[in-house]
Parts: sequence; C-alpha cells; structure tokens
Amino acid sequence: MSGPGFLLSAWPWRAAGYLVSGVVVGAVTLVALVVLAALGGVLVLVLVGVPMLLALVLAGIPVARVERRRLRLVDLDPDPARDQHRAPARGGLWAWLSTRFREPVTWRELGHALLFAGLLWPVDALVVVFALLCPLSLVGTPLLMAVGFDEVKVLKLWAVTTWPAAVGFAALGVVLCCLGAYALGVAAGARGALTRLLIAPRDAELGARVVELTRSRVRLVDAFEAERRRIERDLHDGAQQRLVALTMTLGLARLDAPPGPLADRLAQAHEEAGRALAELRELIHGIHPKVLTDFGLEAAVADAADRSVVPVDIDLELPGRLPRAVESAAYFVVCEALANIAKHSGAARAEVRGGHTGGRLVLEVRDDGCGGADASAGTGLTGLADRVSVLDGRLSVSSPPGGPTLLRVELPCEPSDLCA
Repeated sequence: MSGPGFLLSAWPWRAAGYLVSGVVVGAVTLVALVVLAALGGVLVLVLVGVPMLLALVLAGIPVARVERRRLRLVDLDPDPARDQHRAPARGGLWAWLSTRFREPVTWRELGHALLFAGLLWPVDALVVVFALLCPLSLVGTPLLMAVGFDEVKVLKLWAVTTWPAAVGFAALGVVLCCLGAYALGVAAGARGALTRLLIAPRDAELGARVVELTRSRVRLVDAFEAERRRIERDLHDGAQQRLVALTMTLGLARLDAPPGPLADRLAQAHEEAGRALAELRELIHGIHPKVLTDFGLEAAVADAADRSVVPVDIDLELPGRLPRAVESAAYFVVCEALANIAKHSGAARAEVRGGHTGGRLVLEVRDDGCGGADASAGTGLTGLADRVSVLDGRLSVSSPPGGPTLLRVELPCEPSDLCA
C-alpha cells in the first residue's frame, strides 16, 4: 500500500468488496440472531423453541465459515483461517452436537458472531459510506448536470448550478477516491486481522499442531517398537535357529571325521559358527530382549543387571505389566546407564531402584563412581532424554565431580494403563 501501484491494482476493489459484503453478511446475521432469540425465548415453554436456542448457540459456526471465505479477498494466505473444529468420534446428530458444545472454538465463534452483528458491520458501513460512496457522489456531479438537472445537491450540503463548480467537485471527488482507496485498504486489513484473531488465532492453530505433532510422535514410537519386536522375532525364529542347526551339524561332522586337515577345518568352522551364534544372540538382545516381551520390566532389568560388569543391586517393585512403549523406554534407559557406569564411572557397585507411584513410573540408577557425567561428552544421555521426552517423561542426572552419580527417570503411566 505504500506505493502508487496500489491504486492501479485489484486491492482497492477487493478491500471494497470485503467491506461491502461484510455489511450485507452482518445485517443478515443480526436479523437471524434476533429472530432465533425472540422465537426461541417465546416458544421454549412448549419445547419448540429449544432447537431454535440450540441454533442460536451454534450460529457462530456458519458465520465463521462465511467469514473464512470472505477473508480470501484480503489475505494472501490461500488458507487464511483454518477450520479448527474436530470431526466427531462417531456418526449421528447427538455426537456432532456434543462435540461442538465441548469445543472452545464453538464459543469463540459465537462471540465473534455477536460482535459482528452488533458492532463490526455498522463500522464497515460507515467506512464504505465515507471512503467510497461520498467521493463517488462528488465524481458523479457532472453526470447529474449532464442528464438535465439544473441544480445538484452535493452530499445534501452544497447546491451546484454551474459547470465549473461541478467539474471542481468532480476533481475533488477523484482525489478523495484515491485517498479513500487507501482508507478502504487499511480498514479491510484491520477487519481481516481482527476476524482472524477472533475465529482462528495463530496460537490456537499452533497449539493444535503441537498436540497433533506429539500424538504423531507417540504413534511413530509405537510403530518403531512394534518393528523392533518383529525384527527380534524374525531373527530369533529364523536366522538363529538356522545357525543353531548349522552348529549342531558341524559338531556332529567334527566327531565323525578322522583326525587330519579335514577335522581341523571342521573344528574351525564349528567355532566360527558358535561365535556367529553368540553375536547374533547379543544382537537380538540389543534390538528387543525376549525377556522384556515375555516377562516384563522387572525380569528384563534383572537380566540386564546379571549381564553387567559392575555388580548391581535391584530394588524394583511394579504392580504388573506396563504399556509396551513405557517398558521399552525404561529398559533401554537402564541398559544405557549400566553401560555408562561400566565404561566411564570406575564404580565398584551400582543400584537400580524404583516403582510406580502417583501415576508415574520412577526409576533411579545410582553408582559410587567418580561422577562428572556430561551429556555433551557423547555418553548417550542426550539420546536417552529424547527417548524419554517422546513419552512426555523427564530425565535428570546428578553427577558432581567425585560422585556419586544418580540418574532419575519419570515416565507417566496411569494405573488404568496397567495390564495384567
């Protein structure tokens, strides 16, 4: 709008169309709201007015829908105000009504409709009159003189009887039309911004996107864990069993072979197959341990403690099985913590304790090592924090120089989510 090109563009006409259509829509909205309120209030005693009162409360929805379409006249965004209503969980009128009445956006749109009907459209009308109709009436003065009027009343204030005066008023009207075009643009832009703020604020849209992003991230975690379990099952039931069979076959062939180069080669092949089987079992255990799937977090933590280089004391009591994503995250946090203790702490002993309390799984891993754990030093703490945050959990580390080190994890898990 800062340059003269604005006057030659389509924006003044779009702004005028936005404001003029606002006058029409606002007047219709006012009439509809008054009629619904009056008839609903009178007929509510005979129950006929109840649907009218419901329609009055929900009137903001169609008004907001019309406003979203009108916003395209003055907004460069192809989707200037996204509809934030949620789809009902099931079909039917009652489900639709219950969903709409629970949504804050429904009441925000009703407030917008009331403000639009009571205040905004009269303001639009005033802007259209003073910025568009008055300058156009001045421009049309010579035309009225030309069609035969001896005297023309300009704005009902000044009487024009001569052509020089008519041309002067027309020139003034052209200047005012140019100024009015800018006024229309400013007013339409302000009205569009106010409408967007009332029916589709950016923060609400951002909040909805954050919620959806969080849900999608949780779904991805669940899918990832399911894929890990599938890979573990396929390796356990497929490749591992084939290696076991191969190892047994090589062992039997080694026993039957006479001493010599062939027996030596069979012995070497048998040992290689045994090492490959051991590595595969370790790989399967790292992907997703079967003990965690079959027996739960307590057994899996006990198994991890038995395999730890550093002796580990366990004090973990749970009321039953936890959701799979929670069990998996907690298990791998414990495994990574024990691996860090073995690699970096120089500890003589470690402890894993925790339980389920206050709707949260709480785990603590403590060691008597040298401390000084730093998440930026590549110890895997950052990855653990990311894994926990996906489940809306918290991870904290206390590791002063000289020790001890305490890693604490809290994962939300309501008692109703527990399964036997």
